Amino acid sequence: MICMVSTRRDSAAPAKRERVPWGTISRKQIVDAAERAVRAGSYEQMTIRSLAASLGVSPMTLYHHVRDKDDLLDEVVDRLLARAWRPRADPADWRNWLIEAADKLRRLLVDQPAALHVYLTHPVASPAALARMDSVMTVLRRALGDDQAAQRAYAAVHTHTVGFAALEASRAGWRPPVSQNPELVQRLAAYTTPDQFRQGLGYLLDGIEHSANFEEQ
Repeated sequence: MICMVSTRRDSAAPAKRERVPWGTISRKQIVDAAERAVRAGSYEQMTIRSLAASLGVSPMTLYHHVRDKDDLLDEVVDRLLARAWRPRADPADWRNWLIEAADKLRRLLVDQPAALHVYLTHPVASPAALARMDSVMTVLRRALGDDQAAQRAYAAVHTHTVGFAALEASRAGWRPPVSQNPELVQRLAAYTTPDQFRQGLGYLLDGIEHSANFEEQ
C-alpha cells in the first residue's frame, strides 16, 4: 500500500516572521524599539535578541549599529531626559528654578526605572545631561558669583536628587507589616515623599546661599 503524504501546511503551525531585508534597519529604529520597551516597563527583560525579534532581524544585525544593551539604554534615557528636565520657572529666580529642575529629574528617575539604572551605574554625560548641567551651572554661577562655588553646589544638589530618587523608588509600593508601630512607620515613610525632597533641597540651598554670602564677607 502506498501512503500519501499531505503537503498541506498545518494551519496550527505558527507562521515564520519574514526577515527585514539587509541594510534596512537603522540605529534610530533600534533605539525607537528600545524606547518602547522602556516605556512599557520591561527594560530589565529587554535583550538584544528580543529587540532583534521585534524588528524582524538577527541579533548580529543590531550589533552593526549598537554596542550592547547599555549603549541603547543610555540613548533612550537621553531622549527621555531631553523631554523632561527643563523648568518653567524664571532662571532669574534661581532657587525656584533649581528646585523645579531637580524635581523634574527626580520624577524621571522614579517613574522610569531604566533612567535610575543608568544614573546609578555610571556618570551620565549624554547630550541632554550635558545641556542640563550647563544650564544649571549657568544659573548657579549667576547666583553665587563664583565658578568653584557653583561646581560644589551642583554636585551637592545632583547627589541629593539621585540619592533621594533611588530611595524613593526602592520603596514604591511598600506597605508596613501590621505588627509594626504604625505611627513611627508613617513618620519614617514621610522621609521619602516628594514634599520631603523639596524641603530637604530647600535646606541644602539655604546652606549653599549662606556659604556663598559668608565667603563674600
